[in-house]
Amino acid sequence: MLHIAGQDFPSRLLLGSAGYPNQQSLLDAIMQAKPAMVTLAIRRISLQAYAESLTDLLDGQFLLPNTAGCATVKDAVLTAQLGREALETDWVKLELIGDRETLLPDSELLLRATEILVREGFNVMPYCIDDPVMCRKLADAGAVAVMPLGAPIGTGLGILNPYNIERICAASAVPVILDAGIGTASDATLAMELGCAAVLLNTAIARAHNPPLMAAAMRDAVAAGFAAREAGRIPRQMQAQASSPQLGLVGS
Repeated sequence: MLHIAGQDFPSRLLLGSAGYPNQQSLLDAIMQAKPAMVTLAIRRISLQAYAESLTDLLDGQFLLPNTAGCATVKDAVLTAQLGREALETDWVKLELIGDRETLLPDSELLLRATEILVREGFNVMPYCIDDPVMCRKLADAGAVAVMPLGAPIGTGLGILNPYNIERICAASAVPVILDAGIGTASDATLAMELGCAAVLLNTAIARAHNPPLMAAAMRDAVAAGFAAREAGRIPRQMQAQASSPQLGLVGS
């Protein structure tokens, strides 16, 4: 059970809603993934209801609006406020991009926006770089979860710095959700084994040859990684160690 800001979620997988080949593919992927939350960019939300809107299609899902595309504190705060009005939710995934080429977050502005939105009563989940110090500062500022990247958005490179992710998880006072860079199921499993509370992904499913099948794989990968972490892996060692006893061998 995933626990964030006093609320329990039955899944440890969060799903993005952008970039799918069509709406049916998105709905099929959600059905297979059974995510805790579905994120959507505020700029894709119509404040006027209309037939077949994205929010209508995602009815019944826990929606997590995000501030994708924002590059200033003012824009991010305003976008979060619009999302709260449109979806009647205090939850927000805070994105504040500092570079249009790498799409990496601007840590200084992200921290300032987090402080403002927390004061306004939002449950803020900031998307940030994989920096243990910044993750601690965001948690101290009142973020209900931190969402460090595994690799730049949409690259599918997996977790480029497992050490940092493990350190963030070990020291964090709030849930750590790996966000961005996941390419395949083994990446999601590794994130959970490193100590993450959950995984958020989008492109790895949306751009797969078969999005619903990949969604099912990611669902199982997250569950397997969490179970493996709870079970406890054996220690790595350089010397081989027989699994069967030597005593009683023929000729001994």
